[in-house]
Order: sequence, then structure tokens, then C-alpha cells
Amino acid sequence: MLNNHLVKTVIFTGLALIAFAANSVLCRLALGEEAIDASSFTVIRLLSGATVLLIIISIKRNQAGNPTKGSWPASLMLFLYAITFSFAYITLDTGTGALILFGSVQITMILLSLVSGARLHITEWVGIAAAFTGFVYLVLPGVTAPSTIGFILMTIAGIAWGIYTLMGRGSKYPLMDTAYNFLRTMPLVILLGVFTIDVAHYSFEGIMFAVISGGIASGIGYTIWYIALGGLSATQAAVVQLLVPVIAAFGGVIFVSEDVDIRLIISAVMILGGVLTVVLGRYYFVQLRLGEKI
Repeated sequence: MLNNHLVKTVIFTGLALIAFAANSVLCRLALGEEAIDASSFTVIRLLSGATVLLIIISIKRNQAGNPTKGSWPASLMLFLYAITFSFAYITLDTGTGALILFGSVQITMILLSLVSGARLHITEWVGIAAAFTGFVYLVLPGVTAPSTIGFILMTIAGIAWGIYTLMGRGSKYPLMDTAYNFLRTMPLVILLGVFTIDVAHYSFEGIMFAVISGGIASGIGYTIWYIALGGLSATQAAVVQLLVPVIAAFGGVIFVSEDVDIRLIISAVMILGGVLTVVLGRYYFVQLRLGEKI
């Protein structure tokens, strides 16, 4: 049973991280090429996510009676993350944005976990240090001095996403919770659309990027992430997200024919090693301790 649970957690975590990486790529393609403005991208992204998830719920009628339907605080964090993420990437390049975002996510989740009473094992501290060092090594060549507004917005995005993730760790019905979290953002989405309609611009490509980002990479991806969180501690959930830039980098190698360099290989090994140390270290020592008691 434990092995099946572990396999399920690994699979869903991997799928969620791929979705996160795809989301970053889609956002950069849309905003970097100015195919759409940040407000319209956010509006379409959240609207698409809500639509796709509600369609799935309507098909899975057996879940219609589930008591949990997300929460307003989680929805607020979701909207705050989405809007600040989009606007931050107007002034930040990919490497700088990734460093600020995932650094903020990791720090937020680990600090909140410590405040709530969690205590990290020495293996977790070692794994965190190794993974974050590899992450910085990966994005460092693309890092430039960030604009003040870009730095602030992406930091807020990271904090909001970290809190949203922690809120989802206890979800018993990930699909329902994610769907209603998206649905509850609609009042804010409407307000955003109304207040920015005068500066809105979009193209077919921009709309498609936003729809795919919202409906698949965000809506379905976040549902999968909520499922994966059931088998991850807060620390593990924080650290594994550092794999997203690595996945995105290898995605560039596969789909954009970018070169594989030694930096990518070294950073991937460091991050993967750090993540494995965090994920497996505590489990190993807990089992060892239990064995000693027996």
C-alpha cells in the first residue's frame, strides 16, 4: 500500500511540475512576443481554467455532492499569484523571474512550515541547500538586475503561490476545490477586465497561449498538484518545485532544439540530488528509528 501511494505521489508530482514548466513557457511566449497584454492573459487564463474544470465536474456527476468547494482565501491567493506573475514578466527575463519566483515559493513554504511547528531533519537542510544551489547555478547566466516593480511583483507571486500550495495540502477533493477556487476568482477577473479594457490588445496566438495555459497547464495542472500534495510534506512540496526550471530547460532542448550544455547537466544533478535527499532522507531515518524501537 505504501509503495502504491509513493508511486502515485511521484507520478502526480511529475505531471504537475511539467504543467508548471509549460505554464511558464506559455506565459513567456505570449508576453515576450507581445501577442497579448498581461491583463488579458490573466483574464483568459483564469476564465479558461474555471471553464475546463467546471466541464470536468459536470461530467463526473458522482462528485457533485462533495462537501468541500475550495475557499475564498485560496481563491484570493490564486488570483494574486496569476496577476502578479503576468505583470512581473513584462519587465523580467526568464532566468531572473524564475530565481525570484521559486526562491520566494521555497522560502515562504519552509518558513510557514517552521512557524507551524515543523522541525527539519539534517538531511532536509542538506537537500534544500544542494537543490537551491543547483537552481541558482542554472538560472544565474540569465539573471540581470531586476526592475524594482518586477522584483516586487514576482516576490508577491511566489508568496501567494506558496500559501496557495499550503492551503491545498489537506484537500480531500482536489478537483472540486481547484474548480471552485478558479470560479471564485471570477469577480476579480471581471473587475480586472473592466478596468484594463482600454489598454487591452491580443492576437489569435496570444489568446491560444492563454487558453492552453489556463485550461490545461493551470486548471488541470493545479488539480494534479493538489492530489500530489497529499503525499508530500510542506518542505518536500517547496523543494520539488525547484525542478520546474530544469524541466523547462530540457523542454527547450527537446522542442526548440536548444543545446545541452554542461551547466544544465550539473545543475540538474544538483537539484535532483537535493530533491531526492529531502524526499527520501526523512523517510529513511523514520523507518530506521522505527526499526530500532522494534
